[in-house]
Amino acid sequence: MDPQRRRRLTFFTIGLVFLMSGIEYAVILPTIWRYLQNLGAPSYFLGLSLSAFSFSGLLCGPLFGLISDRTRTTKKIILFANCFEIVGNFMYFIGYSKWLLLSSRLVAGIGTGAGSSIFGFLTRNTAPEDRSTIFAIVMACRQAGLLIGPAFNIFLRLCDFQLGPFVVNKYTAPGIFMCLLWLLLQLVVLLMFWDVPLQTSRGPAKEEEEEEEEDDEGRPLVQPHDLTGSYGTLSTPPPRVQPVANGNLPQNSPPPSPPPEQSQSSPFRHFSVRREFLREEVVVLLTAQFITLFNQTALETMVTPLTQKYFNFGELENSIMYCVCGVEVIAGFVFVRWLSRRVAERVVLAVGLILCNISCVWCLIFLANPQGGFPWQLGEFIIGVFLQVLGLPFVAVAQVSLFSKITAEKTQGFSHGVRRSVGGLATILGPLWAGGLTSSLYVMLGVMMALLALLTIMMAFSYERLVERPTVEHADDSEE
Repeated sequence: MDPQRRRRLTFFTIGLVFLMSGIEYAVILPTIWRYLQNLGAPSYFLGLSLSAFSFSGLLCGPLFGLISDRTRTTKKIILFANCFEIVGNFMYFIGYSKWLLLSSRLVAGIGTGAGSSIFGFLTRNTAPEDRSTIFAIVMACRQAGLLIGPAFNIFLRLCDFQLGPFVVNKYTAPGIFMCLLWLLLQLVVLLMFWDVPLQTSRGPAKEEEEEEEEDDEGRPLVQPHDLTGSYGTLSTPPPRVQPVANGNLPQNSPPPSPPPEQSQSSPFRHFSVRREFLREEVVVLLTAQFITLFNQTALETMVTPLTQKYFNFGELENSIMYCVCGVEVIAGFVFVRWLSRRVAERVVLAVGLILCNISCVWCLIFLANPQGGFPWQLGEFIIGVFLQVLGLPFVAVAQVSLFSKITAEKTQGFSHGVRRSVGGLATILGPLWAGGLTSSLYVMLGVMMALLALLTIMMAFSYERLVERPTVEHADDSEE
């Protein structure tokens, strides 16, 4: 098959993986609370079930990334991870008890760990100048899943029949539905995903060096103008040629082959966690990952109680609101894709942080204690949500793309696993923080504003370092 066709099909399959993860989130989330109530679960089980999904992904992300870096295989890891999604969603469908439901989300969350391997694969197979565009498309696929996911609930909530010993209703139907979708995705991955290198991600400097080396190999060992001085001597000996008395040159022999341990060395042979992750620019980007996801999930947790309290929104109104937000996020990713081709990632990150700061200040002023009548309160709420959602694509794409450029390419899977684990920790702590402070919005929003201010200061001091480091690849070589 044509390599370009393989490349397109492989990237299309990666988009489907992220689309599926968005659909699962949007299909499961609206019904899980009532499902738990029917099984006699206390209220804290909702937080446990949502956190269990993030917790298992947090643990498995670095592990799957480590395996992909060592084996350079991504397809098998995706197929293996999807098995946990299939089993977890089938357990959700069975749902005999609240503990089985909790376990189902824990098992399904393991499948999200494949995301670190996928980001490592994308980093290794895309050029640095195209990376922001590719990451923006992939992230937009998940947002598209979040957008179309609620549409599936329209017919899933009408299910009411028996499937052998199992009952299919509006609570169990999302589980068997996602189980079937993940099974179909397994077939797509088998047929349309290739692990072969699709495109080099090395910079133009390295390519020029390789071209020069190839040209050198094609040239004669001794040029006519190099023969100067007395007979049998060379003024500037070319590589691989030893000067010999009486002008006798040795026979042309191939260079000795490197030892096996050098030619197939482990990517982690000279790896150092301190050298890789405790650098200033890496700490800034990991902090950006944590704070933006912490604030995002905290606001998502706050929104539903807030709309119920002030606007009396029901499921329909909230669904419409989430759909509109999904459209805005997708449009934002499209704009970031265009913008990233014209400006540096650190500029995109700075724009996103400015928007997030403006949004948090707006929410702190107008939403913590809404004033005025219903139209004013609704307008203030819409503007706050609009600004918050608008800033997300800028920060998300810029920090992921920059992170891939300032960490070593040979260990990208593990590095992205660490990054996603930091994000997973944020998605666990964010809802827990907001859930206990829905009646104390000044405290909740004040802490979020302080975190954003801290991140902005860190980025301002480290702005000059937030650029691609070409020497990161060979940091290990210099220390040998």
